[in-house]
Amino acid sequence: MRRIAVVGASAAGLAAAETLRREGFDGTLTLVGDEPLAPYDRPPLSKQLLAAEWEPARLALRTPDDLAGLDLDLRLGVAATGLELTERTVRLADGSTVPYDGLILATGVRPRRLPGEGAHVLRTLDDALRLRDRLTTGRRLVVVGAGFLGAEAASVAWRLGCEVTLLEPAPVPLAHAVGTEVGEVLTRAHLDRGVDLRCGVTVTEVTEDGVRLADGQLVEADEVLVAVGSLPNTEWLAGSGLTVGDGVVCDEYCEAARNVYAAGDVARWYNPLFGQSMRIEHRTNAAEQGMAAARNLLDPEARKPFAPVPYFWSDQYDMKIQAYGFLRGHDEVAVVAGDLAEGRFVAAYRRGDRVTGALAVGMPPKAIRQWRQAIMTGADWDGTVPSGSRAEPVSGGAPA
Repeated sequence: MRRIAVVGASAAGLAAAETLRREGFDGTLTLVGDEPLAPYDRPPLSKQLLAAEWEPARLALRTPDDLAGLDLDLRLGVAATGLELTERTVRLADGSTVPYDGLILATGVRPRRLPGEGAHVLRTLDDALRLRDRLTTGRRLVVVGAGFLGAEAASVAWRLGCEVTLLEPAPVPLAHAVGTEVGEVLTRAHLDRGVDLRCGVTVTEVTEDGVRLADGQLVEADEVLVAVGSLPNTEWLAGSGLTVGDGVVCDEYCEAARNVYAAGDVARWYNPLFGQSMRIEHRTNAAEQGMAAARNLLDPEARKPFAPVPYFWSDQYDMKIQAYGFLRGHDEVAVVAGDLAEGRFVAAYRRGDRVTGALAVGMPPKAIRQWRQAIMTGADWDGTVPSGSRAEPVSGGAPA
């Protein structure tokens, strides 16, 4: 194996490239990215960068010298348009091709959009800067979608003095993932600050004056941010022979086809720790999966299943939210520390008879860190979360 191509100059793609060099690969290493920028960090786009606390240069994942040290065939500002598995080549938008012996796909995702023109999305540096320029005191911002991205952007806009309306089709924010009671805590965080949170409403289109709801009502706005999820960037793989279904479908080793691996937001792989296929859009997972895919590609005889305990965090207003594990599709939630009413707590999540997740709001990191071990070992729920004063049963969760 003398030629390896990594398609996607993302956190996952960069982690893969660095791991390949660190593990001793000294052949041609091509890194392809559709943006003209070197790899940069995306979580601050909806936090520090949007709030103008950071400037773009601070988002760079590596310095120019660091990248030069990797001796990359760096192809930035050019998208991949096709893959030929038999010929082992990647076609690029500029008409060139990249031959490979091994391939890692890390093309990430793009925002879902709504009918109509003029709405903002928040995925790239340009997206964030464009929205930041418009978030001035007194501006009316409508955010469609109260997931983590939408909620983070809403909290930043509120701090900047905007009038914020947050629209969400579910009964409470993140009901599908964190459960109703925890979602109600997030609801209070918005309402207590004067954000106009409206749940159970559906937006049908973006208009010149704001957004139109399913009942015909117009919600007026100066700016609209659509944060209703994302789509994996897999269209360029049509006809390649790879299996695609809400991401590039991989096995437990992150392998999609012989010597073809996927990592990061675009990868749907089988996680043996939870016994199911999943696609995770979290920064930590992107880096860890990029490293795992690179190691498995380089040394197939020693490859290991990628079985992480997913981790994510979110900053909303003065709340720090942290979570381990896989929360979706849970059967039960129990408050194991703190108090929901006070907005400071740790909640554990059950699926079947085992602990599969934990979420903390407003608590120090050590308060939740111990639950990572319980999730990683598949700890028995009854033995780990006993009925008692600190284990307060809550309702079951929504289906996956």
